[in-house]
Amino acid sequence: MTRIDDADGVPHAQRVCFRLRVRPELMDEYRARHAEVWPEMRAAIARAGRRNYSLFLAADGTLIGYYETDDDADAQRMLSESPVAARWEAEMARFFLAASGRPDQAGERLPEVFHLTGTRSDDGGTRP
Repeated sequence: MTRIDDADGVPHAQRVCFRLRVRPELMDEYRARHAEVWPEMRAAIARAGRRNYSLFLAADGTLIGYYETDDDADAQRMLSESPVAARWEAEMARFFLAASGRPDQAGERLPEVFHLTGTRSDDGGTRP
């Protein structure tokens, strides 16, 4: 988990990346379930303060998740208290290998080793 700083150096968010393993025989169903995440689950995630949330699934079942939040501990707490999130996580649990507990909290957290910031690239050009 890494904090994101404003131009003035004030921390304002955390970047969180995690890894889980999806059971190979359930990958197609996992993709289908995430093509239609319940609206109330999307709302619970947003209320908890997670944003820019993405999941990436490799052919071998490796799942990489990424999101940003102002306070990850608070976001985790809010989701752990949500009946909607509890229902969703209970339904998702069977998709994962070697995950104990709630899948959204069981993933291995990956440390950030590089992040590109700013508005100018090293070659003098600008980037959006």
